[in-house]
Amino acid sequence: MIRWSSLSGYQPLRLKYLRVPTKPKSYTRNFISHHFLQTIPIKSQELGKALHSTKPTSTMDPTSTDSEVAYHIPPILNVYKNGRIERLEGVEVVPPGLDTETNVESKDVVISEEEGISARLFIPKTTSPPQQKLPLFFYVHGGAFIIETPFSPNYHRFLNNVVSKANAIGVSIHYRRAPEHPVPTCHQDSWVALKWVASHAAGNGPEEWLNRHADFEKVFLAGDSAGANIASYLGIRVGEEGLPGLNIKGAALVHPYFWGVEMRECEAKQAEAAMKVHQLWRFTCPTTTGSDDPIINPGKDPNLGKLGCGRVLICVAEKDLLKDRGWYYKELLDKSEWSGVVEVMESKGENHVFHMLNPNCDNAKVLLNKIVSFIKQD
Repeated sequence: MIRWSSLSGYQPLRLKYLRVPTKPKSYTRNFISHHFLQTIPIKSQELGKALHSTKPTSTMDPTSTDSEVAYHIPPILNVYKNGRIERLEGVEVVPPGLDTETNVESKDVVISEEEGISARLFIPKTTSPPQQKLPLFFYVHGGAFIIETPFSPNYHRFLNNVVSKANAIGVSIHYRRAPEHPVPTCHQDSWVALKWVASHAAGNGPEEWLNRHADFEKVFLAGDSAGANIASYLGIRVGEEGLPGLNIKGAALVHPYFWGVEMRECEAKQAEAAMKVHQLWRFTCPTTTGSDDPIINPGKDPNLGKLGCGRVLICVAEKDLLKDRGWYYKELLDKSEWSGVVEVMESKGENHVFHMLNPNCDNAKVLLNKIVSFIKQD
């Protein structure tokens, strides 16, 4: 989900390491929008050399001015010739605290100050009984691997609602983003965050909310769009390597951002738009082998069948260009050695991450309740 405005007037949040601008912008647009896909002008190899150079950004092109744009990706990003990155959507943030509508309290914590990994934690204000252990909802935000944070109003509101309705603890991850930190940095950061959660399983971790209230036998991975891609990666890695202390019960993948060289049905009908998604992927991961890279195409991942949970919920939207990728993920799991249960819920008449853009619509409420039921299911 994408929601960005200019980084000019940058001011850090109360936690200095977060480095998240606080200037608000009210307009919201999703990255699979028709306008965005028709106009993205990417030359990934050239851009990759510039962005991932070891030189400081201020010396990438010392002859250019601060206003000379090298690459413009509407509506989300500008890359300037001198290496400066300007995010155009989603920089609005809200502080943690008590949400009076849901009676959920939140706070921000540092996971790795050196690597800039953090999280916003959510907990129902009143647990009954006080020492009750609650399911843990580990959430990874979307934004094409480029934008958004757990501190964005839409994600903050979504986690408040899930935590309240599911009577769970929420851990919403802030990872380093492309293009400054190309994929798979965000995947690795999220793995570090999940290991940090696991460090509380014996009750002696650094965060008391998790020590006292988290039920590490009931952990759910979740994410939307790019975040769903990362959540899938985490589930597979848990299945491959194990993660002592955590029992991953399920994964909820909302409008997952998967892709591939061979077009699915809805992609073939929008071939020009589909090509832009190929380019977007190369922009975020310049070292990729292409759209059949296992990171973006689970059909090419030999370890998919090792997915380390027993249940998977995939949410797709009827008008989403990525819809068929969600259905294909189910097909892949069904054909693999994975022995769990997977279901797909399709929201009719809706587009990518509609539930974040219009959270009060009927279909958004249905989707929210489906995720809550998924967590509460025995």
